[in-house]
Amino acid sequence: MRVLLVGAGGVGTAVTRIAARRPFFELMVVADYDPARAETAVAALGADGDRFRAERVDAGDEAQVTALLERHGCDVLLNATDPRFVMPLFRAARAGGAAYLDMAMSLSRPHGERPHEECGVKLGDEQFAQAAEWEEAGLLALVGMGVEPGLSDVFARYAADELFDEIEEIGVRDGANLTVDGYDFAPSFSIWTTIEECLNPPVVYEKDRGWYTTEPFSEPEVFDFPEGIGPVECVNVEHEEVLLVPRWVDARRVTFKYGLGREFTDTLRTLHLLGLDRTEPVTVPGPDGPVKVSPRDVVAACLPDPATLGDRMRGKTCAGTWVRGTKDGAPREVYLYHVVDNQWSMSEYGCQAVVWQTAVNPVVALELLATGAWSGAGVLGPEAFPAGPFLDLLTGYGSPRGLREQ
Repeated sequence: MRVLLVGAGGVGTAVTRIAARRPFFELMVVADYDPARAETAVAALGADGDRFRAERVDAGDEAQVTALLERHGCDVLLNATDPRFVMPLFRAARAGGAAYLDMAMSLSRPHGERPHEECGVKLGDEQFAQAAEWEEAGLLALVGMGVEPGLSDVFARYAADELFDEIEEIGVRDGANLTVDGYDFAPSFSIWTTIEECLNPPVVYEKDRGWYTTEPFSEPEVFDFPEGIGPVECVNVEHEEVLLVPRWVDARRVTFKYGLGREFTDTLRTLHLLGLDRTEPVTVPGPDGPVKVSPRDVVAACLPDPATLGDRMRGKTCAGTWVRGTKDGAPREVYLYHVVDNQWSMSEYGCQAVVWQTAVNPVVALELLATGAWSGAGVLGPEAFPAGPFLDLLTGYGSPRGLREQ
């Protein structure tokens, strides 16, 4: 397998460090708009970097990406950029005859008149609209293959196949007790993506109603997370699992709730009130005259890069899928989860917990595709594949999942 990895930020760098320990690929080209970032990611691998090459690429330039795929003979593109670049990279992969993996899907657009009741353009709609072309080409686009979405979806498939006869509700629940020394506010993941998913109308799925939306941060609940994290208030957030799971798993209701904490939600609300969550450029004075800048890009530039915070972070992060239904005629309720301790991920890989947990899952998926344990054509989510091989291999990577009966 020859892989083009686009994006050498925190998650992309973690991908290289995890993949370097595995023998399943021949070459991984690490490409970024900033060539220094790609070169730094490869150089950090030392003697393990023989199978890696650094390149510069503009993720928004489809022709340039396709040419890079062809020049290195890559047969798969792994997208580790932010969601703005999903569609150009998605199209470039098909044009280059390569398989495609991402960790976040094409962006949504709220309903123009009833944004907190009805869906507009949903996450992934643009990608699924091209499913027939991918299938006809015999190519696979594996979408939403990070941790959430990704591992959480694998958990949903595993629960349906192995743990339940009927499922009433699947609810992805994400929480952490991470702190960052020296910062009052320092998100552990891309603030650009966090703003996007947290301030858009959350989507809920009900079998009798289909997909619908609610107000941001709606339906708060306290969820008790395992391995010492404890109770965290979780709220509805827009996320891909709600759009993916019902396509392959039979459940009466699907939700996603994120343990943000009151301070974090209040900060996001303030950004929205001030218009600082906007992506459309505004004109501001500059030393050489007026310049146009995106308010959200300014917010991101003012905050520390999450990938650099590992040495200051303390605690654990948990991604998981809560499922309730029946098995052998009796009620059952479980929480399937994956916990990463920041101290472990830093000492073992030099990566903070959240980016490591996101990065390990597409690497596992790549290995399953390379060995033929997973195969397919079209635009498919993680639920479209058997869960057992993935969970077994994740354990083989030294990071097993847990299961708690509720």
